Amino acid sequence: MVKIRKNAKGAYIRRAAAWFAVFLAASALTACGPAREEAAAVAEETQESAAPSEQPLEEETQAQMEGEAAAVEGNDGAHSFLTGEPMDPEEVQKRPLAVMFNNHRDGCPQYGIAAASIIYEAPVEGRISRLMGLIEGYEDLDRLGYIRSSRDYFVYCALEYDAIYAHFGQATPYVGDLINSDRVDNISGAVAGIDHPAADAFFRTSDRKAPNNVCIDVEGLMRDIDRFGYSLTYHDTHKAKFVFAADGQEAENSGSTQAKILYPGGKETDLGNGYSRVEARFEYNEEDGKYYRYQYGGPQIDEKTGEQLAYDNVIFQYCHGEVRDDNDYLAFGLHGDDGMKVQVFTGGKMTEGTWSRYSDNDPAYYVDGEGNPIELNQGKTWICLIWQEYADDVVYE
Repeated sequence: MVKIRKNAKGAYIRRAAAWFAVFLAASALTACGPAREEAAAVAEETQESAAPSEQPLEEETQAQMEGEAAAVEGNDGAHSFLTGEPMDPEEVQKRPLAVMFNNHRDGCPQYGIAAASIIYEAPVEGRISRLMGLIEGYEDLDRLGYIRSSRDYFVYCALEYDAIYAHFGQATPYVGDLINSDRVDNISGAVAGIDHPAADAFFRTSDRKAPNNVCIDVEGLMRDIDRFGYSLTYHDTHKAKFVFAADGQEAENSGSTQAKILYPGGKETDLGNGYSRVEARFEYNEEDGKYYRYQYGGPQIDEKTGEQLAYDNVIFQYCHGEVRDDNDYLAFGLHGDDGMKVQVFTGGKMTEGTWSRYSDNDPAYYVDGEGNPIELNQGKTWICLIWQEYADDVVYE
């Protein structure tokens, strides 16, 4: 199994935990209102305690935390947990949908992927990448595609956001028990190993060959969500993950360095890190402040809109990884208090720090070398899970 490093004694962990407690209190008073008491909390079997250290903070650190929280409180109105952008208060409370998108060359371009507020990208067997989109307001869409199978590390990422998780297929020996447990509000096709398949959510198109032609019919998806009795609003256990710049402001982080072109798998095209073979890169546009996504030798577009995918923030989150079996199924360490490296790219600059996660249902929090939360620009974010053993392949310019 993946070896998880513990670093709970680090000062940055205490500062980050305290900051987020203050931040959540401010959010409750402003953007989010009282937490809704709908549905039971997600089961927390074998979970570690999420409580931070009770060691008192230094006075100067506490003052800093209060100042940061005051800035958040200064935002006018409710804001999305995923993008930090202004949003209707009732919409803020709605849970996102996590969708497994195909990223094989034959499964591109994806349909509706631009609707995702957050994209997770991670290596899978064959050393290409797969994508998971977190989508708000999905009930207003027509369909989403093209849907592929689950891996447990994507599920653990979906749990950070209290998301409903949709996929078609799975690596049963490694994710089956998790998918079928009460911990995951799962929408899955009728495939081997799924105890309660969705009846209406999925269909196959005729213009692509299997397995690259599965789509989600959103009307059918909503019927399945209702049939399973999943809450459409956040559970009481939900916690905000990101720290965003205030309305009309740009993110300000310490230790920022120029970073305009990002290669999560390097510039070579046949390395085993999961990104090289899809030729993944991001290019920063000074005019609109966004990172534009490229892969397979050209722009990555949404089939629905015909437009190139673009993001306000890109995050490289480094993780321990291992090969599980002869089929090249992979595992990544995404829970525990790692203190692993993170690189946050926003506004054409990179801030390096560490990430930590206190339990499976807590978010991974990103802090700089001084223990301060790393701030994001409001808008969409793309997160690449970087296999630590291939860290030297990463290039940014």
